Amino acid sequence: MTAQPRRLGLADRDPVALARALVPTLASLAAADDREGRFAHASLAAIRETGLAALTVPQSQGGLGAGLAVASAVIGALAEADPAASLVLAMQYVHHTSLARAGWPDKVAARLQQAAIREGAFVNALRVEPALGSPARGGLPETVARRVPEGWRVTGRKIYSTGAPILAFGLVWARTDEAEPRTGFVVVPMAAPGVRIEETWDHLGLRASGSHDVVLEGVLVPEDHAVDWRPPAAWAAPDATTLAWNTTLLASLYDGVARAAQAWLRAHLNERTPANLGAPLASLPRFQDAVGEGERLLAVNRRLLRSAAAETDAGSPPSATESGLVKLTVTENAIQVVQGAVALVGNPGLSRNNPLERHLRDVLCARIHTPQGDAVRLAAGRAALGA
Repeated sequence: MTAQPRRLGLADRDPVALARALVPTLASLAAADDREGRFAHASLAAIRETGLAALTVPQSQGGLGAGLAVASAVIGALAEADPAASLVLAMQYVHHTSLARAGWPDKVAARLQQAAIREGAFVNALRVEPALGSPARGGLPETVARRVPEGWRVTGRKIYSTGAPILAFGLVWARTDEAEPRTGFVVVPMAAPGVRIEETWDHLGLRASGSHDVVLEGVLVPEDHAVDWRPPAAWAAPDATTLAWNTTLLASLYDGVARAAQAWLRAHLNERTPANLGAPLASLPRFQDAVGEGERLLAVNRRLLRSAAAETDAGSPPSATESGLVKLTVTENAIQVVQGAVALVGNPGLSRNNPLERHLRDVLCARIHTPQGDAVRLAAGRAALGA
């Protein structure tokens, strides 16, 4: 008998409608969390209460088993209000979808899946390190998993660990201590002895994402919690489906930020009536043209995201090169929309009394996420030139 979701309510409710219903609450929470630089606990608690944390857990395990199209729409809607909380949720969706396909030990997979359903438990991969940077560009992690009679002991430091304060599990990227090291993931319960969070995140954007350092000091985990060990070279080719989920959800998130900025701009131009004009700014062709340019960019984004999600759900995900290009195009369009809005309205766009300056800081974080722009263009150029 499969466990039922804690407060899922998704079997007979539209997940996207649930997400949109949260927007007013999350928008006010996001503004306060950003100003104080505190983690988005309240936003994620509200998300958890809807059951959306288990959206992509397979139906066979009691989840909804939603595809990328639904997950993308949910992330995009929530990101209009709180992109930091949405980023934590996006990583949850990526990893639960990957987990269902990765062939991990049944006991380990079921533990994570049931925790998401019953408790709204969150998981994220902890990959980035001080010396290594992102493993997407190659290199061995300094984090070591050492075999012991009881299982594995894991030691290392991970940086930029998004959602660290709320994670129930960390998928820790590590290497073995063998003469010829293998690399893979170790499932680490974040409450295990030896796990420590150092609150290092003090960022320009996504200030509420809690992307702190996670320090692991000889953390003991069972033998079956170390999964998918491979020679380092075997990780070179990304899985197309996982990459499509990752790039599409990240792109959806920043597109949501841009749509929030565009909505604020429309309202501002309709409300602002300068004394010397005697009519709203929205009546002027110059402003109509600028808003139209934002609409053009957002329309392109909408088409790209829907296409990538539909192809992935149909079992034919875009190639790694195309997934990267979709992410790059959508996020650069999103940045252009927000920057254009700020330039158009002048001082109000940079005033902390308005949300536009926060949208600008948040949307610029799009360039940080793997795959980054230079890597995407290089891969596309090499493919086109047959290099």
